Amino acid sequence: MKLTGLLSRTQEVLPGVTGVARVDRRTDDLLRRIGPGDIAVLDALDLDRRTAEALIAAEVVGVVNSSPSISGRFPNLGPEALLHAGIPLIDDVGSGVLTAIKDGTKLRLHDGVVFHNERELARGVEQTPESVADQLIEAKAGMSAQLEAFSANTIEFLRRERGLVLDGHGVPELYVPMRGRQVLVVAPGYGHVEDLRRLRRYIKEFRPVLLGVDAGADTLLDVGLNPDVIVGDPDGISTEALRAASEVVLPAQPDGHAQGLERIQDLGIGAVTFPASCNAEDLALLLAEAHGASLVVTVGFQATLREFLDRGTGGSIPSTFLTRLKLGSKLVDSHAVAELHRSRVSAGTVLLLVLAVAAVVAVALLVSDVGSVYPALLAGAWQNFVSWLGGLFQ
Repeated sequence: MKLTGLLSRTQEVLPGVTGVARVDRRTDDLLRRIGPGDIAVLDALDLDRRTAEALIAAEVVGVVNSSPSISGRFPNLGPEALLHAGIPLIDDVGSGVLTAIKDGTKLRLHDGVVFHNERELARGVEQTPESVADQLIEAKAGMSAQLEAFSANTIEFLRRERGLVLDGHGVPELYVPMRGRQVLVVAPGYGHVEDLRRLRRYIKEFRPVLLGVDAGADTLLDVGLNPDVIVGDPDGISTEALRAASEVVLPAQPDGHAQGLERIQDLGIGAVTFPASCNAEDLALLLAEAHGASLVVTVGFQATLREFLDRGTGGSIPSTFLTRLKLGSKLVDSHAVAELHRSRVSAGTVLLLVLAVAAVVAVALLVSDVGSVYPALLAGAWQNFVSWLGGLFQ
């Protein structure tokens, strides 16, 4: 009897979701190795939508954040995206969770508590759609302070990188010709796969230079397009995409150190570095502008003020703002291009028009004197064809 009771207790299903912990203080490194069924344990103050979309694509079953996912500085979009995908988010559990939970540990999440078996490891706030909506309303008040800080950061960035932004100093030379051509820049932003597919008519008609940013290079490859140029960290890009590109540009620190250079050398792929304190998206735009692109179409880039602030890296906002000012009227969002190339006449309307014209011609032939001649001609042609076909077999 005691043994039976023990077995029934061990087989009892505990509430909540379970998965294998993947722990990393660096979010980018975590996203490279996380997979289906994992629970992401990270430190992401103001969780941005780009990170959330990457977690959703990796098919994680839960997210544990040591920091507040919504700090109130601005209405960021990441928590809302996670909950909409049905992924539980336990928030603000404290920095100690990153050392208390070992990578590979089996975790269970329930009611804001992180368990290992039945032992509590950490406790935080389990976000709900209602709690996120309330916090986002409060966070809108923080946007004014963010914009004030942004203006000061922009001045500092312009002082540091004025040679690059104003005169193009430090932009590497490329063999892929861009002068006078249109350039399509694909970044792994929200909804970028669908936006790229909507541009098939535009790509077929104008054949722009295809420039992939980070995982955007893999997106180009997935839809059957080879990237001409890749800008980004090679550690987050597939080998197939790196080999398919004509040129690879590595973002580098001002001191010249480039993340992922070792992998490029191991693959035997030629690459150039682009030293600057900008993010990869802005470097791609500056490349296109410096090499004389006539038009730059962006896919997966931030288009609204809320998306613009929701970047996850506050220091990149000044470079983004100044880069867009630099390109000016050359810069066009993919939504506008797709709208301009959308067919205004549906296939059904064209078919109906063809049938109407055919009906008019048929009626005109029937009521005319020559209408009876065409059936006789068609019958004679058919008989000749049958005789010719029979002669082949004889």
